[in-house]
Amino acid sequence: MKLMPESFSIHNYLHHSFECSCGREHHTDVEKIIIAQGARRQVPELVKEMGYTHVFMISDTNTYPAAARELEEILKEAKVACTSYMIPQNPVVPDEYTMGELLIHFDHTSDLIIGVGTGTINDMCKFMSSQMGMEYFIFATAPSMDGFASVGAPLISGNLKITYDAHVPRAIIGDVDILAQAPMNMIAAGVADVLGKYTCLCDWHMSHIINGEYFCPVIEEMVRLALAKMMGQVKNIKERDPDTIKTIMEALVLTGIAMSFVGNSRPASGCEHHMSHYWEMMFLFQGRPAVLHGTKVGVGTAVAVRLYKELAARQMDYERAREKAENYDVHWWEENMRRTYGIAAEGVIDLEKTEGKNDPEQVEKRLEIIEEHEDEIRKTIEELVPSLDLVQKVLTDLEAPVNPLELGIDRDMVADSIMVAKEVRNRYTLLQLLWDLGLLEEMAQKTADYFEAAYRG
Repeated sequence: MKLMPESFSIHNYLHHSFECSCGREHHTDVEKIIIAQGARRQVPELVKEMGYTHVFMISDTNTYPAAARELEEILKEAKVACTSYMIPQNPVVPDEYTMGELLIHFDHTSDLIIGVGTGTINDMCKFMSSQMGMEYFIFATAPSMDGFASVGAPLISGNLKITYDAHVPRAIIGDVDILAQAPMNMIAAGVADVLGKYTCLCDWHMSHIINGEYFCPVIEEMVRLALAKMMGQVKNIKERDPDTIKTIMEALVLTGIAMSFVGNSRPASGCEHHMSHYWEMMFLFQGRPAVLHGTKVGVGTAVAVRLYKELAARQMDYERAREKAENYDVHWWEENMRRTYGIAAEGVIDLEKTEGKNDPEQVEKRLEIIEEHEDEIRKTIEELVPSLDLVQKVLTDLEAPVNPLELGIDRDMVADSIMVAKEVRNRYTLLQLLWDLGLLEEMAQKTADYFEAAYRG
């Protein structure tokens, strides 16, 4: 069957393998997606239809009263056994401690896990069910992030944010009545997570041009069409219009399916996510309250757009870039990782020893390609990256943060995140491109100054 994003509904992506023009076959293991008003009432029949008899339900102190309590009653009324566990910590940190807590409380007579929540709950249920050889459903309580249908599970391990290979949920359920009543900051976070596709798709193009990384234009079109549909309805979000809420949720699920098709998060996660991960780690180390993933991604998108526009306006100095690469001081770099990553630094240093992203020989090889394809790179940025004004308008209309300083990320942390966030993943993005061009530190300081000045007014 042929992939046709321009005419497919979300259900057309299920139950098929697609021969693609990119040369690969795409499929997702998600079997059922229900995004509709009253969807909670369909859960018992879905559980029975798929052959399960005993649900282990995981929620937290927010999602239990919002949805899990009623869903538990609905299941029991339908004669479906249900053991419910509410994680007592608020906020929930997806680390080794919490994962161990879930295992301690797990009912081993259960044959299905249902997570009731969004990002953190989904990631933990995804990882736990995968490790236990079980399936899981996710019952979304807010359209706040795009990881519902992805294969990766980002968790905190050894003080680092690490994305583990796991599996997709067998079913994704979004009751529009519940989604529409989610806190507006969570709905705005979902919008912001979708906005991040502008820069992550450009990052994917950059790596395809420079490194020959696999790229699928059909999957890119899937994501871009979902983004465009959402952007056409953003004016209705504050009224909690059911059709608009459904569109946001479908966009988030579709980008997750795109990740599932590729086998990693490349179609939906780029440098805007890497900065978000860095800020999350720093807040965790400092004992500060967590910020919604999508909220951070929206701010990271604003930073990435600013960097992309600045890069596109620059005249490239390849001689200077090669000189900087030749003078790379690995000992200075390691000390900078210890300064910026603290207790997580050794993991970052070990990753670079394995991958060698910053190795002068590798940088030189990439510089040759960058110089040869400079016009194509500039044209791609011009075509794919929106204006900073557009990103700011969408977020400010939803009363969502745009400037990192609004989140309590000070000027120096902004600069640090631009300089070192790329080190936590082996993925080529704008930040590595700026490193290759010898511009990363200069543009990090300049961009940090810009956002500080904008915040101070």
